[in-house]
Amino acid sequence: MSIDIKLYKNDLPEDLELGNSVAIDCEFMGLRLGRDPLCLIQISTGKKDAHIVQFDRKNYNAPNVCKVLNNPKIKKIFHYARSDISFLKLHLKVEVENIEDTKIQSKLARSYTDKHGLKDLVKEFIGIDINKQKQNSDFGGNLSEAQLKYCATDVIYLHEINNRLNEILKREDRIELYKKCLKFINTRVDLDLASFTDDVWAH
Repeated sequence: MSIDIKLYKNDLPEDLELGNSVAIDCEFMGLRLGRDPLCLIQISTGKKDAHIVQFDRKNYNAPNVCKVLNNPKIKKIFHYARSDISFLKLHLKVEVENIEDTKIQSKLARSYTDKHGLKDLVKEFIGIDINKQKQNSDFGGNLSEAQLKYCATDVIYLHEINNRLNEILKREDRIELYKKCLKFINTRVDLDLASFTDDVWAH
């Protein structure tokens, strides 16, 4: 499958039209919030396209990216939104609303399995084995073609997966429970940013 991949430095072009629904993923130098920097954001409209922004980590000045993230009219589909939004809020100072999360969807819809990674979802719903070899690689420097392709595959299938999982949630009468989970994501992000990473309801 041919993917239209575009790489931008620091920010999206001002005249780029992305529509009212985008899939989003981010890459970091590691997974420790506050220590590891946000390196990239990948955005797809679901039409076999990937717009990848490599940030200037000295100031994270990306007003066009922020405009998309802050716009509550644009639906934003993540896979494990908690992590991405935590880094985005820390570094870009954005408030992300109108969120979908295919990992939460999967855990509620696919209770017949304990495999909820993106690779598993793409295999089941798209019928493709995606290559995750570059998942743990250096996204802070010059990006290879293999890294760019990896970044693209993390977003180009999310629209279809989101739709398929919503169908199951509706069929199994779990869609309202899913919506309640979505309302908590930003609170969970704020807890992470305040260093309350453990379950605050645990005994």
